[in-house]
Amino acid sequence: MITWANFPFVRYTPALILGIVGYLHLGESWPELWPFCAGGVGLAGLLTVWAQRQAAPVATDAAGLLCLLCVVLLGATLTQRAVEARRADHLFRFEGQVECYQSVVDDYTVVRAATYATTLRVQSVRVAGRWQRATGGVRISLPRVAGIAEPHYGEVWLVRGHPDPSKPPLNPGEFDYRRYLEYRQVYHQQYVHPDQYRVLGLQPPSYLVAISMRAAKAMEGVFRHYISEKREYAIAVALVLGSKDDVDADTKLAYSNTGTTHIMAVSGLQVGLLFTAMSGLLGMLFGRLRGFRLWSALLGLAVIWSYAFLTGLSASVLRATVMFSFVIMGRLLGRQDTIFNTLAVAAFALLVYNPFILADVGFQLSFLAVLSIVYLQPRIVKRLDVKGYFSRRRKPWQPRAVQRAWAGCAWFLDVVWQATALSVAAQVATCALGLFYFHQFPLSFLVSNLGAVPISSMAVYVGLALLALKGLMAGLGMLLPAGADWWLDVPPQALARLLEGMVYAFNEYIFFISRTMAGWMVRDIHVSALQTVLLFAIIGACLAWAHGKQLLWLRWAAVLLLGYGGSRVWEARQLAPDEDFIVYSIPRRSAVGFWQGAAAEFVTVDSLPLSETERTYRLLPGIIQRAARRTAYRVGWQQAAVPVACVADADTTARNPFFRPGPVVLAQWRGLRLAFVANRISSAAQPLPVDVLVLRRNARVKPEILAAVFGTQARVVFDSSCKIWYVARQDSALRALGFRTWDVTAQGAYHQRPPAQL
Repeated sequence: MITWANFPFVRYTPALILGIVGYLHLGESWPELWPFCAGGVGLAGLLTVWAQRQAAPVATDAAGLLCLLCVVLLGATLTQRAVEARRADHLFRFEGQVECYQSVVDDYTVVRAATYATTLRVQSVRVAGRWQRATGGVRISLPRVAGIAEPHYGEVWLVRGHPDPSKPPLNPGEFDYRRYLEYRQVYHQQYVHPDQYRVLGLQPPSYLVAISMRAAKAMEGVFRHYISEKREYAIAVALVLGSKDDVDADTKLAYSNTGTTHIMAVSGLQVGLLFTAMSGLLGMLFGRLRGFRLWSALLGLAVIWSYAFLTGLSASVLRATVMFSFVIMGRLLGRQDTIFNTLAVAAFALLVYNPFILADVGFQLSFLAVLSIVYLQPRIVKRLDVKGYFSRRRKPWQPRAVQRAWAGCAWFLDVVWQATALSVAAQVATCALGLFYFHQFPLSFLVSNLGAVPISSMAVYVGLALLALKGLMAGLGMLLPAGADWWLDVPPQALARLLEGMVYAFNEYIFFISRTMAGWMVRDIHVSALQTVLLFAIIGACLAWAHGKQLLWLRWAAVLLLGYGGSRVWEARQLAPDEDFIVYSIPRRSAVGFWQGAAAEFVTVDSLPLSETERTYRLLPGIIQRAARRTAYRVGWQQAAVPVACVADADTTARNPFFRPGPVVLAQWRGLRLAFVANRISSAAQPLPVDVLVLRRNARVKPEILAAVFGTQARVVFDSSCKIWYVARQDSALRALGFRTWDVTAQGAYHQRPPAQL
């Protein structure tokens, strides 16, 4: 019999998630769902009333199952209603007709080395000289040059030109930024030049968010004033306020390699630390007063929401604040024993408010980690009674110093064991997602977190104390004479020195672990969505066996493990015979790849090596996706395994160097004939029939000559070294002669299988 009373939302929330996931992956062509949802709710209500009057439990079970199906349908309906692109006045309805548009800055500004990036929410567009109401989000990039101010939340912009739909991933396995934006209801992108926009005024969509962002900037100013070292300032701001704009790449890499990146974002850790410290202090001072549970809960809610406000009301801190708000209310109502239901209620509320938050990696990791900690940490701790073991070594006849030493050892090692259990519990639940999203797993997470979490926790406390003390001193400064400013600044300076020292120690510890345990990182692992689900199922079956000691769960774990292994073998067999020639889309570069199963050779045709950033973001995702075991990078054709020939033109010996044609590079790979042209070709060139013709560096060629030399059967590919104006001019002329063309800058990487695989 299905029981609803004890943990109802433990059932409702997974059902809601199932409906959201179903719509995200399958619901693009579904009809309007709200009539079906309303009808289902009505039918479920009638069936529930009828079932309550029946003696048979089957009726109650049927009503319960129908209610769960209604929750599934509710999840799909809420997701459908949240899709802005379905609106009649969305930007998609004016595709290519927009002359200019008015919009408002509706997000934080990301400050990069050369650009500012933020999101505009469109209010109206001008089409054929007439203004019309419109909706939609545009992710814009603005050059970071002298005279261009950083965009601020609430600024109303008039932008000339039209935004373009967001581009899909341009290279194999590359991060799908278009889907990332779509989940935030942003479907367009635009690079805005300084003379292309004008700020009309200030009209924030939410004055509360605007004030909160100003408060966050003021808090950053406090740290900037008191902390002199750039690295320590960046980490202090990240720890306390969650802003990582100033954290350099080396520091981010060190934190990533040690599995401590989560510490640099204001999330459940910081909110939990604040709530724990406040609860402990209030309980110690006022725990015996009448009505303590009520007013301490109200004060706790006020404190954590004030902290969320001061940190800018970002998505991560709001998520953590909502979660802890439900936990506080559960404690107030005496429902501590149903913590799983409380967390499920928090997740349910967040998903109803914004179904697309389910696709947020932070949401997934936060709730999984908290659930695992709540369930698994106490069970791990019980496996080893560290405190009891050392406490039993303390005897009455021992000297007082020895007894204190045993007591100190018992307390300290118990704290270490508790922290170890917490870290292991969090990793058990999140390891599969870490492999799916980040393709790596740091084996040093235990050592790094044992030192990083206590130090960073104390740094958060000191940072918050610094902000509170600075605010108190500023208030006193308004009441006291101007001459008192110098000594009012002494306490904040002392506290800031302590904070800077702690952050310095924290950074040094992370870098030390990163250097000494550099090899303790499982990298470049590709796990599909199905394999991720199988990993979660395997972990769940093992936990169920550990809880009930029923052999059936071990059998299920073995079956699931076989299924996971079989999926890996199937993937390997699918990729083993695969052969592919790829022209990659890397801005201003000429790079190609030759794939044979799990082996790949990359050649930079422009004879310049790829930077580490280009490798990491353009090539590495595809290498991970295809589980490549052997990769080689070649600068130019000299050391390439692919046979090439340089065919000189008949007019190469011409005296005039400005009109001298360049050689054509020919390559023959697995029966695929390739030609690379970066200069002029004279009409006297001999016919060279090829399958793929790659034009580079705005090659000054005439379509008629290309047709005569290479034949119109050749596929013409413009690589990323060609300018937009050049592609636009040549493309129409080539197509008029019967050529098929491909622009890797606009259409993404070009793939061509050898003839044997066609």
